[in-house]
Amino acid sequence: MKYDIDKIKDFAIGVALEAGKFILKNMKKALKIDYKGRVNMVTEVDKDSQDIIISRISKEFPNAGIIAEESDTKTVNKNITWIIDPLDGTTNFVHGFQCFAVSIAAEIDSKIILGVVYDPVRKEMFYATNGAGAYLNGKKIHVSRISRLIDSLLVTGFPYELNQYFYKNMELFKALYEKCQGVRRTGAATIDLCYLACGRFDGYWEFNLNPWDVAAGSIIVKEAGGKISDMKGGDFSIYGKEYLATNGLIHDEMLEVIRKYI
Repeated sequence: MKYDIDKIKDFAIGVALEAGKFILKNMKKALKIDYKGRVNMVTEVDKDSQDIIISRISKEFPNAGIIAEESDTKTVNKNITWIIDPLDGTTNFVHGFQCFAVSIAAEIDSKIILGVVYDPVRKEMFYATNGAGAYLNGKKIHVSRISRLIDSLLVTGFPYELNQYFYKNMELFKALYEKCQGVRRTGAATIDLCYLACGRFDGYWEFNLNPWDVAAGSIIVKEAGGKISDMKGGDFSIYGKEYLATNGLIHDEMLEVIRKYI
């Protein structure tokens, strides 16, 4: 089946706006919080935002596959599969730290063809379609041109659990911090990737992520001229568990450091 990519993009942007509006409306309300792990929270807002997104998708694309963070069932369709994070940065949201986003991606024949990430607080809509470039609020964006690791600003994230990935990344954090101008942590992988795409960050690495954390952001980075691989420099897959994304110019330098620790 052939799809009109521009129509899919406009649809996804509209849905992300609707979900983002709902999230903002409920930002200061008392929240019912459940725990998926030691500190891995999910709120009623996560679930309701996801319901909004899936409801719209089901009406427009009734046979589509859906992979969503707060769903027990995940279905893949060879024609089109939607990959959703209804509220990336839940911990930030719960604590009133205003760094979170809605993330929606579309995959056709195992290839991401669309990514939309919406930050409702700053009203920043990042999006990209395959081969058409990456955009922020309608203006084309590009990764930075920082060519040396020592001149770069990096970003990373840590897993919820105190597992092997956490301790491994603590070692990497120290090693990379010593070779750049600073390392940040926003607490939202989708935001990290989009900030890389528009030049606010120069490099990003993280372990133990899920498809909904990186699906939309990955195409936005690629279409903005960036590069993504696994931690060994191999091919990137949203179904992998470790990611390195950069402006392309500092990729090899970061890999050189990372390879000593994995």
